[in-house]
Amino acid sequence: MQRKSEDNFWETKTLTELTDQQWEALCDGCGRCCLNKLEDEETGEVFYTRAACRLLEISTCRCKNYANRLMEVPGCMGLREAFTQFHWLPETCAYRLRNQGQMLPPWHPLNSGRDDTVHEAGISVRSFAISELEVDDLEDHLMFDF
Repeated sequence: MQRKSEDNFWETKTLTELTDQQWEALCDGCGRCCLNKLEDEETGEVFYTRAACRLLEISTCRCKNYANRLMEVPGCMGLREAFTQFHWLPETCAYRLRNQGQMLPPWHPLNSGRDDTVHEAGISVRSFAISELEVDDLEDHLMFDF
């Protein structure tokens, strides 16, 4: 799918200045934020698992019920409301990058003009994620080199 943008809003606006449409366009569609995470209570370190939220359509890396996800999934965070808590987002996340004043990578769909570049670059979870519905113990699915 091709993406069109009237301007490079992601380079000129802060996250708080984005319209709802621009906010949604900033998402690269990698699905990484939808992976279950475990946090070390002593250190605060966050560990990703390969177990994805039950609402993540792994083949597309998009939420099956985005509009109602906050009600359907306990613990799902609306990023727009909690963007100051970016410590758990992956380092490649556009919201985290822009919050830190960094530019988006070339594979980001806003730069490339194509949604598939996030998958082609190996950034998305499409090649390794499994549904949390298939998992008994999240600790068995920790990823240490993520």
